[in-house]
Amino acid sequence: MDVILIPGFWLDASSWEGVTPLLEEAGHRVHPLTLPGLESVASDRTGIGLADHIAAVVDAVDGIDGPVALVGHSGGGAIAHGVADARPDRVAHIVYVDAGPQPNGVPINDGLPIVDGEIPLPDWSDFEEADLVDLDDDLRAAFIARAVPEPVGVAYDGIVLADERRFDVPITVIACEFPSALLTEWIAAGSPFTSELAQVKQVTYVDLPTGHWPQFTKPTQLGQAIATSLPKA
Repeated sequence: MDVILIPGFWLDASSWEGVTPLLEEAGHRVHPLTLPGLESVASDRTGIGLADHIAAVVDAVDGIDGPVALVGHSGGGAIAHGVADARPDRVAHIVYVDAGPQPNGVPINDGLPIVDGEIPLPDWSDFEEADLVDLDDDLRAAFIARAVPEPVGVAYDGIVLADERRFDVPITVIACEFPSALLTEWIAAGSPFTSELAQVKQVTYVDLPTGHWPQFTKPTQLGQAIATSLPKA
């Protein structure tokens, strides 16, 4: 299976380096992406929006023959969902890593602070304690060293969805910060946060207790969880 890896905010393709070997060992062809504006700190991020990141992944899908699987971490999950909306007949499976499908019109995170027209990695004190579980000092230093500011539009633009066939794409949700049981409780309670997830026809939950960046804190376990989730073909 061709597997496209979509990083979360502030990260590029290299953020998957602890995960890709396990997927390759499982027989998958892995395509980690660096999205527009995330190439380097010096890159021009002016005018780049969520639609541009979705389009970049759609282009990657269109460049591959046959069905593909998408893996989206954090904000990359919303991008994966947008791709499923654009190419529901090409996406065989989506794995959401501490993420989920974003409801129509809702931004990924329009509360992140903008500095000089872009969104740098915030101070650790701005994150919840649950985000930072297992992210020790060395991992934090490595994260800071590799972090690239996020384009404002990617965080602040509302996602535009139009094709209900997106709900036909099977998904796996790898729950890290909070257990999957909490997600199902929110669905049962009709939470707006899970309104899109509630409409997906085939959902599998996998619990991987750690913080928000399991590709750093538990890369082997994450790689194994993704590999197990993916179709064999």
